[in-house]
Amino acid sequence: MKTIVFATHNADKLRELKEILPSFIILSLKDLGINEPIEENGNTLKENALIKARTAHELSGMAAMADDTGLFTDALSGRPGIHSARYSGGGYEDNVKKLLSEMEGVPQERRGAHFACCAALVCEKGEMTAEARTEGEITEKPIGEGGFGYDPIFREKTTGLTYAQMSEEQKNGLSHRNAAFKKLLPYILEFVGEDD
Repeated sequence: MKTIVFATHNADKLRELKEILPSFIILSLKDLGINEPIEENGNTLKENALIKARTAHELSGMAAMADDTGLFTDALSGRPGIHSARYSGGGYEDNVKKLLSEMEGVPQERRGAHFACCAALVCEKGEMTAEARTEGEITEKPIGEGGFGYDPIFREKTTGLTYAQMSEEQKNGLSHRNAAFKKLLPYILEFVGEDD
């Protein structure tokens, strides 16, 4: 199986990507002993995804993938957007609390939101990105026990379930990250190759 480095220190994202792309060996930066964070100073998801993938490729010499994902809310003019992961300055729960606090009193019909993801591949043969989004809304309180990040307060439009109420298999079948990497897959196969 071909090996690709995924530019993340997030164990939840790594586990999810391994399930999305089971025919590849996916290593994290930590697996390679690269522990310093990559500064994400782009203005868009695409810029940040490419920054991370380029840096991982340069540091490892391997084909590298990255993603940048944001939760965009209608009522808050798109916030937290590209700042989703660091929105509160704390962890997952702090981010959720801050967003719910800012959304307090917003009626159901104005709680629309979407997750967007840009997936990037950088290797010797070139660079490629793919983007996808999932529509939904922000709940008034966390619902469900699974997932990570904003999953307990993002209700996916087609199922009426939050990501945290879904099995990992169900979430991966519907998620923005899955859709973005599936769009990228033909280029991964072309640039990196299939199983030996």
